[in-house]
Amino acid sequence: MSVTAPAGFRAAGVPAGIKASGAQDLALIVNDGPRHTAAGVFTTNKVKAAPVLWSQQVLQERSLHAVVLNSGGANACTGPGGFQDTHSTAEKVAEVLGIGAIDVAVCSTGLIGERLPMPAVVSGVDSAAAALAGTEAAGTDAATAVLTTDSKAKQALATGNGWSIGGFAKGAGMLAPNMATMLSVLTTDAIVEPGTLDAALRAATRTTFDRLDVDGGTSTNDTVLLLASGASGVEPTAEELTGVLTAVSTDLVRQLQGDAEGATKAVDITVRGARTEDDAVHIGRIIAEDNLVKTALFGSDPNWGRIAMALGRADAEIDVSRVEIITNDVSLFAGGLPNRDRAEADLSGRDITIVVDLHLGDQEATILSTDLSHDYVEENSAYSS
Repeated sequence: MSVTAPAGFRAAGVPAGIKASGAQDLALIVNDGPRHTAAGVFTTNKVKAAPVLWSQQVLQERSLHAVVLNSGGANACTGPGGFQDTHSTAEKVAEVLGIGAIDVAVCSTGLIGERLPMPAVVSGVDSAAAALAGTEAAGTDAATAVLTTDSKAKQALATGNGWSIGGFAKGAGMLAPNMATMLSVLTTDAIVEPGTLDAALRAATRTTFDRLDVDGGTSTNDTVLLLASGASGVEPTAEELTGVLTAVSTDLVRQLQGDAEGATKAVDITVRGARTEDDAVHIGRIIAEDNLVKTALFGSDPNWGRIAMALGRADAEIDVSRVEIITNDVSLFAGGLPNRDRAEADLSGRDITIVVDLHLGDQEATILSTDLSHDYVEENSAYSS
């Protein structure tokens, strides 16, 4: 079900001692080839972690033999020393695998502002290399080793005609895209040219990872990597590749939404009838990030007035006399006036749909979000302590 499902990949996840708890905290994924094509998308946050800067550099070659990931520390805002730590990690992986450091991407997740315990990282790489396997259990170990506030590993697999794509993702908070939304490694045994792989990843993330918005916080470390081994011997069309990749990404994003910090509601916000897709995305994101909307949803309160308020402050074309707001299939506001009694919309369940129809055009987009609960506030207020 994970990164080891496609042919040509091995993985491991070990407790390196980065986390005081002793939990698994270092993962290693290796592409045994015969091809080593790779692509990546990264956070657009201007405060980028050292591993993001490193991985962006090495991916200019559009090739990777390995990815090493750690939880327990983001290695962000750590200056030149933190970048050297990332470089040293890649060099250690290169040493044990007999490859070059330029062939290794690095990902980190955890608390911002602290250097990593490098002796633990280095020994962890040795342990992970010794544990590498192409089994489902090894893939699950890798998916588990990257977790922070997540409650469970998130993995997915989809198949084409003689080839497949597998992957894992982590993320439960600080989830708002502008690229991706967390750490994710995806693998495929398809034969794919570098340009095709990059285009497929960007197309898939644009409508999946980039449409998840839990709390408006764009991480310093967001990374999605896609590695292609070519081990299946099958070369799908660009359309086939993008379709299967989008299916895997959608599965992972739904798992991320379901495991978001403190979430008691899974909220799908669809904006349709927009002039442009950008308008639909922007309005959906404004609604998803509005705390008054999110707290109303936590209270199962169909307060469409808060939705109207939120969409009205979006920098997008809106004519309030045409707007319709539909919550859980009940049209509560239309034509500039209340349309039905808000009590008709039952929000007591976990799944909530909000549809805003602008009646201006034919473009639409859906943003996936959650509510804002007591548990979210308590968990994040105590995160660094």
